[in-house]
Amino acid sequence: MKKINLFTIIVALIVVLSACNQKSSSFSNNAEVSSEADSVALSVGYTLGGNLKKQFGDVNPELIAQGIIAAFNDEKNPLFEKDQEADMAIRAYLRKESERAAEENLKAGQKFLEENAKREGVTVTESGLQYEVIKEGEGEKPTAASTVEVHYHGTTIDGKVFDSSVERGETIEFPLNGVIKGWTEGLQLMSVGSKYKLFIPSDLAYGERGGAGGGIQPNSALIFEVELISIVE
Repeated sequence: MKKINLFTIIVALIVVLSACNQKSSSFSNNAEVSSEADSVALSVGYTLGGNLKKQFGDVNPELIAQGIIAAFNDEKNPLFEKDQEADMAIRAYLRKESERAAEENLKAGQKFLEENAKREGVTVTESGLQYEVIKEGEGEKPTAASTVEVHYHGTTIDGKVFDSSVERGETIEFPLNGVIKGWTEGLQLMSVGSKYKLFIPSDLAYGERGGAGGGIQPNSALIFEVELISIVE
């Protein structure tokens, strides 16, 4: 029996479940769950589908369903002789989608920052960093070599929270020379006790690689509300 690559099957299954979930009725309403194994299968599919749904764009769920059935029936892959070829096709598709998303994110970020720069109270630095003073402190300012204690709340330009010490309920300490460029520059503008809103272009954030475990897509502009609590050293 020819070994079916598990990655290929899981990816295909995720896309099918995601496509079904987008229809007017939930796929779970039609599923026949009669055992613990059935419950696990449905839960695994739903969880994986939720985690990876955004990785896929325009696909044909009927063809993918045919591929899944063929794999579980131990039939030959109708398109590829080797499992590695199927993996390569999937990876090529994901790479293309990632490049497309990165380009769209870059344009969206540039448009947002262009409009944001026109708002009263927003200052734009030479690097392109934008900031808005929420509260001005009276303490000293850190240098690039300083370690600082801050509270922060980070979102994408569409308001999605990807990281927040405020929501965790605890401040964080870090060296300014060990974070993204937008933070290194922005925090040096702040006195202890200040609270600023930083609008960071993608090239001063995580750039083409993205970050935060996939929570930040490539070429994303970011927004941070930052309060400088103290300069640790």
